[in-house]
Amino acid sequence: MTHRRVGADVVLIGGGITAAMAAARLTEKMPGLRVIVIEAGRRLFDFENRMAQRERYLAYGENPWPGDFIPDQGGQGVISRSMAVGGSAMHWGGVTNRFSREDTRLRSMYGLATDWPIEWDELEGYYCDAERQLGVCGEEPPLPEDKRSQPYPMPAMPLSYNLKALKTWSEKSGIPFWATPAAKNTVDGYDGRSICMRCNTCEVCPTGARYSPDWTFKRLLEQKRIELHDQTLVRRLVPHDTNNRIDRAEAVMEDGTGDTVTYEAGLFLLTAGYAWSSHLLLLSAGGRFPEGLANRSGLVGRYMTGHSFSQAWIEMDGQLYPGMNDQHSLISRQFFRCAPSSPFVRHDLRVWESSVAKGPRLKDEAGAFLFGDALLADWRKRTRGRAVARVRTYLDVHPDRESRLTLDSANLNRWGDPMPRVEHRLDAATLGRAEATRAHVSSLFERLAKADNGRVLRTSEGDYLDHPGGGCRMGTDPSASVVDSHGRAHDHENLWVLGSPTLPTGGCTNATLTFVALTLRSAEKIAASLQSGG
Repeated sequence: MTHRRVGADVVLIGGGITAAMAAARLTEKMPGLRVIVIEAGRRLFDFENRMAQRERYLAYGENPWPGDFIPDQGGQGVISRSMAVGGSAMHWGGVTNRFSREDTRLRSMYGLATDWPIEWDELEGYYCDAERQLGVCGEEPPLPEDKRSQPYPMPAMPLSYNLKALKTWSEKSGIPFWATPAAKNTVDGYDGRSICMRCNTCEVCPTGARYSPDWTFKRLLEQKRIELHDQTLVRRLVPHDTNNRIDRAEAVMEDGTGDTVTYEAGLFLLTAGYAWSSHLLLLSAGGRFPEGLANRSGLVGRYMTGHSFSQAWIEMDGQLYPGMNDQHSLISRQFFRCAPSSPFVRHDLRVWESSVAKGPRLKDEAGAFLFGDALLADWRKRTRGRAVARVRTYLDVHPDRESRLTLDSANLNRWGDPMPRVEHRLDAATLGRAEATRAHVSSLFERLAKADNGRVLRTSEGDYLDHPGGGCRMGTDPSASVVDSHGRAHDHENLWVLGSPTLPTGGCTNATLTFVALTLRSAEKIAASLQSGG
């Protein structure tokens, strides 16, 4: 085994979408800056293989991303197993909804949770920036509260026949719906990528139409703007002996050699996502920082957040043809707001086509086997005249202080490091309104089902929080937060946490665009700090 020492101006730890956006913006603002991105997993720059991987995924259910994890580098709870250059955004669905002004002012408007230390109008500008970087298609929302300062980079994804029919059905409830915005090209060649062919396998896009971070990393490498050190696991951050600056990062190679690397840099940026950023700070405890780094407030790994969800399958009169593009959906933002004088409930509302109860079957009601023409005839009969929609809400719920990530001494990796354990807990106010929220959602599903002789087939509630964030919440008070509004640690002037870990609350819709908008805002601040010598 060998040991190396490597120096840089900026080291980013974690190689997902946050790192891609931050590295691109930093090197755009400061050409010549030596930037190293470190990722524990390996690079999967194999776009030419994705059509074949898609085919095997469809035919055999195989993982379309072979090798995108490290077997012993996993935790308990809601933690993505994906660990590769690009992270979980290599196989995300590409949905790019925005949060709303209410998310940043929960305490001021409703007396709940906390306010974000960011003004909405500033964040809205970074949403526009993020949409350009990712290549987002969308349509102008009809609600004045969602007014945009700039148009979407590309027109909305065309609605399929099925979604047009479902839009007509759903709007009979009086609720407006429109196309869900997505980081998918509707203009051929945007950012050098193909137009979306609506392959219906967004988790492995074979055309490159759906944005994934490998496109950004490959461009940065070709332009020699960054160095990418993959298969390199950072195990500790080490502070300076006499001051609070981070002195170095200690890493080990995951390539089978066991070689070790020490990274020294002027700035260290944690871009490892919501679980692994908090995990590294806690793992770095010792000496003058027995509770972990950046943890004077005791809040590293606390207030882990996300949103809960409920969904229903609703059958109605009509004719749909499932499979036309069932990953694309309609969305309504009508319920992003509620009057401060009303019971609090906030959520998005999305509608998809569904094949539930409408797929082919091998036995009829009498138990007789169906084959060939008999199977097709039965299938056609059961899909004629009645259709099914899947309807889902992401609900705004708020984390308790005890919603936390801890180190699990019973689960060690090969290097002897305890892995993370995440246990989400909701605050008392959220739990107190749970029944009223459930009743509201149920009434909403019934309201939709009234149209076209509809009926709710079944409902379900999620048992986890989706699109998780938090663990290094941002704020202005160092005793009540881990980082400032730009992600700079209150306790260490050269340590920054970017993206999802900084969220105080998890919103009520898909969060990736928000993670990216916050990252771009942080990167601008970091570049300005470097330019000023701060």
